[in-house]
Amino acid sequence: MHTAGVWALTTAIQVWHRSLTAKAALCLSDNPVIRADFEDEMASRLPATDMELIPGNTILLRPEGAKFDLDYLKTQIREHRIDAIVVSRLVKIENTVTYIPGSPYMPPYYNTFYGYYGAVYPVVYSPGYLKKEKKVRIETTFYSISSTEGELVWTCITDTFDSSHEKKAVEKLVKLVAKQMQSEGVL
Repeated sequence: MHTAGVWALTTAIQVWHRSLTAKAALCLSDNPVIRADFEDEMASRLPATDMELIPGNTILLRPEGAKFDLDYLKTQIREHRIDAIVVSRLVKIENTVTYIPGSPYMPPYYNTFYGYYGAVYPVVYSPGYLKKEKKVRIETTFYSISSTEGELVWTCITDTFDSSHEKKAVEKLVKLVAKQMQSEGVL
């Protein structure tokens, strides 16, 4: 897992960073379990300060099949006095299959002709195999909600490989993103 690209509006970070009172963590996913896991993990990873850290699943009702309601979202953000939002979304999933060819195996060399010939004649090959990889690209953005529409302050693209265990992948992603945000002074 690594960051593929990062962008920050440093002037905005310097201006509003001192006055934050509450942050919300949101995940855009149609899977409510992944969404809740991400939001809970991100809220727990944001540095402990005087501000309130709110997982989106605790304030936003998002039942399956429900249409997006922008007014509801704005009302919840306003009522909970949220100044900043960290939001992540899946950008793409790329599955690749690579053939790894077999390689010859040679038993140890012997000092006699018969030992050598007996060892080399039955050269054994390790069989080739297929290696399947899943690359998941996630975009994470950080918005200041002090303006009416919310100003983009920071964004990061991360690539994750072999995320067969979703909960562990979420934990690693959040840890990486939080570390990157802290190193750049966003948090």
